[in-house]
Amino acid sequence: MNLYLAQAIQVGFVLAFAPLLRGIMERYRARLASRHGPPVWQPYRDLWKWWHKETVRSAHASWISEWAPIIYFVAPLLVAMLIPVTTAFPLPFAWMGDMLAGGMILAAGGLALLFAALDSGSVYPVLGVSRIRLIATFTEPLSLLLIFIAASAAGATIPFIVNQAFASSKWLFSPAHGLVVVGWFLLVLAEAGRIPIDNPSTSQELSMIDPSRTFESSGPDLALYEWGGWMKLTILILILTNVLTTPWGLAATAHWGPIGLAMLAVMLKVTLVGLIIISIEAGFGKLRLLRNVDFLLAALLLAALGGLAANL
Repeated sequence: MNLYLAQAIQVGFVLAFAPLLRGIMERYRARLASRHGPPVWQPYRDLWKWWHKETVRSAHASWISEWAPIIYFVAPLLVAMLIPVTTAFPLPFAWMGDMLAGGMILAAGGLALLFAALDSGSVYPVLGVSRIRLIATFTEPLSLLLIFIAASAAGATIPFIVNQAFASSKWLFSPAHGLVVVGWFLLVLAEAGRIPIDNPSTSQELSMIDPSRTFESSGPDLALYEWGGWMKLTILILILTNVLTTPWGLAATAHWGPIGLAMLAVMLKVTLVGLIIISIEAGFGKLRLLRNVDFLLAALLLAALGGLAANL
């Protein structure tokens, strides 16, 4: 198989699997609450519905609201080119950037969404933005600290080198490795707007944090925002499973058979993490806004302990 085709398959996998992951998580959430729940294909139907509706923007909106959905949608796809998704070896575009570049790309997408929320002129998105920036005050240092720890352990910031280092006998079962994995998992909860940080299924305007950013969006804009958010969650979990944990299950050669089996293995790993997240949501209540600081400080402390353990 041509390596560029393998690269396209990797990006297409993230694009197609993200809505399915969302559907599985929502169905599992409903089952835990003793409800039947929507079918796992519901996110695809929602995307179709939103795409065929009219886009309505505020009269105060500028060109920012036009470009923000595209930037937010494209950002996870660019990161999918930099990280191991289905292959254990780097593909042609994997050398375009390292883990820091991937973080900045995702941050650029989030910044575009924040600007669009402010551009809408509505009070509820602005209220959500202020809360998100409070949380980001702690999540951004946490992500940088985890990246620096991983780079210190592997001697590089390229994801394909980091995952091979953590899969070695020296790091696989080390305390530092475990603390980094736990720290990144807590970061996923915060970045994806999950409980205990936020409730992604809330419909109350005053309690919204992450969903408030798209409160004034509709039509194709909403479809791009939602799809981009699902892909962002998928990318964060892929970094957890394929970079920071272990590259087990990834294809060693660029052939149809190994890549097909790798896609199945990755789907199982990512789905398992998604179900763990939903199980945590079912067992915990949403924290008060200022209590989120305690949660993130605990994550920072675990990451710092991982950094100390990695350098002892």
